[in-house]
Amino acid sequence: MCAIPRLFLFNSVSIPLMLVIIHSPAQLQEIINQNRKKNRTIGFVPTMGALHEGHLSLVRKCARETQLCIVSVFVNPTQFNDPKDFEKYPVHTQSDVEKLLTTRADVLFMPSVDDMYPEGLQTEDTIDLGGLDQVMEGRFRPGHFQGVARIMKKLLLMTQPDKLYMGQKDYQQCAVVAHLLKIWKMKTKLVICPTKREKNGLAMSSRNERLSPETRAKAGVIKSALYYVKNNYHKLPVELILEKARLKIREAGFETEYLEIADARNLQPVDHSISKNQKLVCCVAVWADGVRLIDNVLID
Repeated sequence: MCAIPRLFLFNSVSIPLMLVIIHSPAQLQEIINQNRKKNRTIGFVPTMGALHEGHLSLVRKCARETQLCIVSVFVNPTQFNDPKDFEKYPVHTQSDVEKLLTTRADVLFMPSVDDMYPEGLQTEDTIDLGGLDQVMEGRFRPGHFQGVARIMKKLLLMTQPDKLYMGQKDYQQCAVVAHLLKIWKMKTKLVICPTKREKNGLAMSSRNERLSPETRAKAGVIKSALYYVKNNYHKLPVELILEKARLKIREAGFETEYLEIADARNLQPVDHSISKNQKLVCCVAVWADGVRLIDNVLID
C-alpha cells in the first residue's frame, strides 16, 4: 500500500490530500471496514485504465457525491472474446495515476489477475443475464458479458459501494450491471453518467488512441449518424432510417457492425413499428481502420 500526496484548493487554501494505491483485496477490505465503521458513504468507479476525461468525469462526480471514492484499474481478461484485442488494450499505469491525482479520488485499487481470479480464468458457471447478453454486443462478442458479470460480482463484493458510477457510452454494459444488481438484491445505486465526447462528437474511449489522426477526425460521423436516427425515427420507417444512417458511416470509409434501435429497458430490437411513449436507444458498433468503436444515443 502506498499513498501519494496532492494539494486540493478549497476556498483558496491548499489542503493536502492522499491518494492511496493498493493492490491487495485484503488491503481494500481493511479500508472498506474502517470507513463503514464511521458510516461513510462509499462510491466506486470501475475502469480498465488508459484513463481519459470520460473516466475522470465519473471519478469527480463520485468524489462529490460520496465520502470515499474508490477507483479500480483492472484489464479483465475474461471479457475479451478475442485474445488479440486483450493484448492490444492500452496500459498506461503512470499516466493513470497522474490523472487521478487531479481528481479527489481517495483509493486506487490495482489488483493482479491472480488477485481477481485465484481460482483460475476458466469456469463453467453461467450467470443469467435475462437475454441482455444475446443482442448487439453479445451477438458479436460471445462470452463478453459473462466475463463482465464475473468481474463485476467480484468487484462489488470487494468494494460494497453505496453508489456505482458508469458511463452511458457502454449502455448495454450498464443495462447488464443494473440487471445484476437486481438479481443479486444489492442495495448499490447505479449512477449512469452522460457520454463525454471529443470536439468532433466522437465518444471518448481508450481505444481512440489507436486511431490515426485522420481516422479520428472522420470518426465524428458516428455521432452524426446516431443523431440522424434520433431526429428522424418518427418520420420514416425504421429500416429506412437505419439504412440512411449506415450510409453516412459507410461514406466516411467505415464499416458498421450493427446499428439498431432497441427498447431502452430490455434492449430488444425495434424492427418496424414504435409504440407511443416507448423509451428507445440507438446503439452502434463501427470498425474504423481495424479499431472497434461503440456509441449510442437515447431517443425520447
